[in-house]
Amino acid sequence: MKRLALLLVAGFAFAAKPGPKPKPPQLTPDQRAAQALLMPLSLRDRVAQLILASATADVVSSTSPEFQRYRHWIRDLHIGGLIIANSTQNGQVRSAEPYATAVLLNRLQKLSKLPLLVGSDFERSASMRISDAVRFPYNMAYGAADDLEASRYEGLAAAREARSLGVHWIFAPDADVNSNPENPIINIRSYGEDPDAVSRHVAAFIDGAHSDPKNPVMVTAKHFPGHGDTSTDSHLDLALLDKDREHLDSIELKPFETAIAHGVDAIMTAHMSVPAIEPEDIPATVSPKVLTGLLRDELKFQNIIVTDAMDMQGLTKQFSGAEASIRALMAGADVLLMPPEPERVIAEIVKAVQKGRIPRQRIDDSAARVLAAKIRLGLTKNRMVNLDSIGDVMDAKESVESAQRVSDRAVTLVRNEGDVIPLKDADRACVVIAVQSRASVSGARFAQDFARRAKNARIITIDATMPRAELDAAVGDTSQCSSIVVSANVAVAAYRGDVALGGELEPFIEKLTEGTSPVVFVAVGNPYLLASFPKVAGYLATFSITQPSETSAVKALFGQIAITGRMPVSIPGFAALGEGIQLPARTH
Repeated sequence: MKRLALLLVAGFAFAAKPGPKPKPPQLTPDQRAAQALLMPLSLRDRVAQLILASATADVVSSTSPEFQRYRHWIRDLHIGGLIIANSTQNGQVRSAEPYATAVLLNRLQKLSKLPLLVGSDFERSASMRISDAVRFPYNMAYGAADDLEASRYEGLAAAREARSLGVHWIFAPDADVNSNPENPIINIRSYGEDPDAVSRHVAAFIDGAHSDPKNPVMVTAKHFPGHGDTSTDSHLDLALLDKDREHLDSIELKPFETAIAHGVDAIMTAHMSVPAIEPEDIPATVSPKVLTGLLRDELKFQNIIVTDAMDMQGLTKQFSGAEASIRALMAGADVLLMPPEPERVIAEIVKAVQKGRIPRQRIDDSAARVLAAKIRLGLTKNRMVNLDSIGDVMDAKESVESAQRVSDRAVTLVRNEGDVIPLKDADRACVVIAVQSRASVSGARFAQDFARRAKNARIITIDATMPRAELDAAVGDTSQCSSIVVSANVAVAAYRGDVALGGELEPFIEKLTEGTSPVVFVAVGNPYLLASFPKVAGYLATFSITQPSETSAVKALFGQIAITGRMPVSIPGFAALGEGIQLPARTH
């Protein structure tokens, strides 16, 4: 027995003996090169590599306050990169000019010891931030057209345009499933409400963006874990995704899982609470359960996690100053986008590491990811832009044709009582173009294209700032109009809080539908507006507010193109997902 006991003890001892430690995964050549770049950097410089500060690409002198600020960030703080944003003049958003953008970025790259990683919100390719670029339609138009090859081409065009300007990181595609008609910030930025269709378009865009080895870029699926079923603009307040885990798995997470499978380079966080994952009422951006538990551990995403803009009130109302940045890094984020006061943020993060609040390895891992991305993009070999190639890329004939083709195919007819579309006797039509402000240029293309086809048509532009009496006077008597065409130009805008017509426009248009002339309502942008006007005779949607979409709407009204689009979203009580009256083009 004694011998048996000794044998058992020996057996247990042998069984408990720890085996060899698992080998760490082998580093790729880019990762090894990144480690070599990381090694000589101080803790402060490693933290600085995680910062993408905001810049506007206006023409500036070297003595201007803007350039001095950029130079300080780059030369003194050694930030990792920049995001190119729009500027605002006299309350109007202004896009950057292509050559000015490239020239500025070349100047700034020369100031930096390590190459700068430059990103921008190229959701509609460069045209979302850059003037004189091909006006690709909004994502929902691609969903209505159901054209995956077009989504793939847009990804390719976005990559080429970005690299021609000196931009390397595209904050697109939008992977949100817009299942909430009241969503004030996603809306037509989404491909639609069907998660499988959204996933297919997200995959196509990523594949296209990665298809040209001469123009490597990073692409970003956003806004994780899914901002489509929310009713709050996270620029203004903390949004809420109040769905259970089963719903998240079947709807919101599907496009992100597809994006990961297709090699997406980055995923952007959302400033919204997700009780199914994080019981505490905090933004996903600062939740370890969302970023590390769900995204890293469950979905196995190993590339870069980037925050949404750190100056948005969905985050700053709860965590001000550097605290939000510290918590985002602790949660698992790698890159901090547009943090207010970059110098202070860097200093506070360094203190948090020194005090043990943030593990040093957490900073090293993120900095290594950023440096590996710069190497993979070829920036350590060439960070400068060839100005001679910009014109050919930014005005590529193939891109112009693709944008117009998708816009044409996206036009969707939901209602056509009395066959009011195509228009009959268009010369006697009254056209009312509704825009958000008097300074808006939206609707101008619609007016020009309509006037060329119906020289005697009466065309009036009204806006949300006009009082009712002024609206009545501007439009006048419509009883003799063969039809009233209302073009409602409304799209999402940060900090606005809704996607409604605004002002007195809704009741004014509703009154037009009570007259004797049939009203044809054209939603140039937000498709859900139909719910506000149940009495219209005709309803046409473009799902995009770009100039090609305005042209497509006019062509459809005159029967010059076939109407083949189908609803990528449902309008409760009016239109189901996939509906769309199909009309051939006129034969004469």
